[in-house]
Formats: sequence, structure tokens, C-alpha cells
Amino acid sequence: MQTLRWWNARLAFPLVLGGALAWAVASLRSGTAPDEAIVGPLVVPGLLIMVLEHVFPHHRSWLRSRGDVRVDLAHLVSVGLTTRVVQLGLLFAALPVAAAWSESLGTPLWPTEWSWALQLPLALAVAELPKYWLHRWMHEHDALWRFHATHHSVPRLYWLNATRFHPIDIGLDTIVGLAPLILLGCGPEVLALFAVLSAVHGFFQHANLELRLGPLNYVFSMAELHRWHHSQTVEEANHNYGQNVILWDLVFGTFFWPRDRQPPEEIGIADLPGFPPGFWGQLASPFRWNRIKQQAILPGETP
Repeated sequence: MQTLRWWNARLAFPLVLGGALAWAVASLRSGTAPDEAIVGPLVVPGLLIMVLEHVFPHHRSWLRSRGDVRVDLAHLVSVGLTTRVVQLGLLFAALPVAAAWSESLGTPLWPTEWSWALQLPLALAVAELPKYWLHRWMHEHDALWRFHATHHSVPRLYWLNATRFHPIDIGLDTIVGLAPLILLGCGPEVLALFAVLSAVHGFFQHANLELRLGPLNYVFSMAELHRWHHSQTVEEANHNYGQNVILWDLVFGTFFWPRDRQPPEEIGIADLPGFPPGFWGQLASPFRWNRIKQQAILPGETP
């Protein structure tokens, strides 16, 4: 079992992500519509990670439900609906603009002649830059933090945490990441592959799995880095903002990977003890923000 644990920690992420992308590519090349081609590559990795968490857990305490599974399932539905509505709105609004820009310049803005293997890393670099700054500002500005706090309210990390986002949070994230790609003329197949990579990466990023990626931690914003981002200590949490890649954290100095200790097992929002644990309360939380903050325990006080 120890040998299997060692191999799983190093190979599960690249093999599952690579397999999901290869599956999506094969479906797209067979003529399957992009929306249909990504269903299997999204669902199967999630189920596989769920099983692996119980075989090779990072923390056994994180296997125990804290009453959060139903909440996260509700967020899964909410995030799916919100993302789809925003995507359709962006396509309706941005595609005519992209066509006009391309026509006025007399050439496509996006290198559609490149292989998908080259277009996908380019799409990641382009989309992740505005995503990085939005995520960072959400931690630095209270007007935005009130929406992002829902994601950090998780009492433990496991794969389904990847979907715990307030609709306004995920809506803004979708807009700033997807709009540049659509405006530049990125094709639907590459956008579909981007969606697969983002979802599978997000599942692993939050998974309760023992993962050891070594040098890949300088490429992907994976679990070993992201667990620090969920620390209750603000000085640790305000790092590693990359959603899929860690590129912009390295560029802007927010990369954080201490080697002398492990990320904390106790996570959440220490200074917001009154943050609602339920789905509907979390949807309402940005609009009850002052009341929630007033329930915080001040230094020197006892609960």
C-alpha cells in the first residue's frame, strides 16, 4: 500500500488530467460537439478522485463530513448554471466584436492555425492573467472579499470544494477569463479543452489526496500550494492566487511554498465565526456583510 501511495502522489494528477484532455481531444476530432465532448472528461475524473481520496487521503479527518456535502452539491448546481448563463451571454456579446476586429485588421487575432497543444497553453496564459488579478483583489478589497469569502468558508478540503463559489464570484471570474479569449477569436474546441483542464485541475487542487508534484508545482497551482491559500493565517492565505497555473504568482511575487512545514489542517475564516454554514445563508452573506463582521470575535475576547 505504501508503494501505491507513493506512485499515486506523483502520477495521479498528470495521468488523470492527461487522460481527460486526451479523451476530450478524441471526442472533438470524431466530430462530437464541444459541449457534449467534455461531459465524460469532466464527470469521470471527479468520480475517480472521490474514490482515490478514501484510499490515499491527505488528512483522514477531512474524510468526515462536516455537514458540508449538501452545501457543496448545491453550489455545484449553482456554479454550473451561473457559468453557463455567463458563457452564453459572453458569446452573444463578444463574438460580433471579435469578428469586427478580425475583419478590420484583415487577419485573425488568435493563432487558429496552431495545434491545440500550442493553443491551450496560450489560452491558459492569457486567461489566467485577469483571473489572477481578480482573485488577488478579492482578497485585498473588502467590497470583493464579501463574495469570495464563501469559497474560503470550507471547513475541510476535498474535491467538491472546487465548486463552492458565490454566483457573483464565479460570474466575475468567468467573465474576466473567458472574454479575452472570445474577443481574440479562440475557437470552441480550445475553449472546451480549457474547461476540461480547469475543472479537473480544480478537483485535484482541492482534493484530500496525498499529492507530491515536485517541479510541476512551478507550473500548476496545485494542492501543495493551494492548501496554503486556505490557511486561517492571512499572511499565508494571501498567496498562490493562480487558478490553474502558478505563472503570474511567480511573476508578481505571490508564490508561496515553504519547505519547512506542512499546510495547516484547520482551515476556514478564523475572523468570521458568524459566517453562515448553509447554502442560502452563503448566497445572502455579501448583502448581510456588516452584520456578519459584527459577529467576529475581537482579539482578547472569548467566544
